[in-house]
Amino acid sequence: MPTDVRVATPADATSLGGLLHDFNTEFDCPTPSAAEAAGRFERLLRREDVLAVVAGITDGRAPGADVGFAFLTLRPTPYWDGPLAQLEDLYIRPDLRAAGIGTAVLHRSVSEVRKRGCDEILINVDSDDVDARRFYERHGFSDRDPDTGSGMRCYLRRL
Repeated sequence: MPTDVRVATPADATSLGGLLHDFNTEFDCPTPSAAEAAGRFERLLRREDVLAVVAGITDGRAPGADVGFAFLTLRPTPYWDGPLAQLEDLYIRPDLRAAGIGTAVLHRSVSEVRKRGCDEILINVDSDDVDARRFYERHGFSDRDPDTGSGMRCYLRRL
């Protein structure tokens, strides 16, 4: 499927807001409205420590036919000179999964954070989301510490 995978700009905020809303709605998660999310994306994408990658279909569909995205944040770390990348969200419309779009978005995301000096990407995945876990493992990610082999966990506390 012809796909255009690009780094998002503030001009992509409306599309990203809609995709984020669809993502959270699909998984029954609390979500801002598409308009609220768009406003946040517009502000966030002006920052140097934020990156979004957007996938659009290029098979003659109407402009704005974006079908997926990745959203990453970059933060300093004392372990190396460049930032640590956190993949906050990666979403592809359900009817287009298994078409290679998620792989293209992930590869572009990895390429972009490498350009920004990142040596590591951190991804939190729900333990019962077997499909997402398989996807990331297929692309070389692990839930094991590469130095010790110990299993890793993510802890969260709402404030």
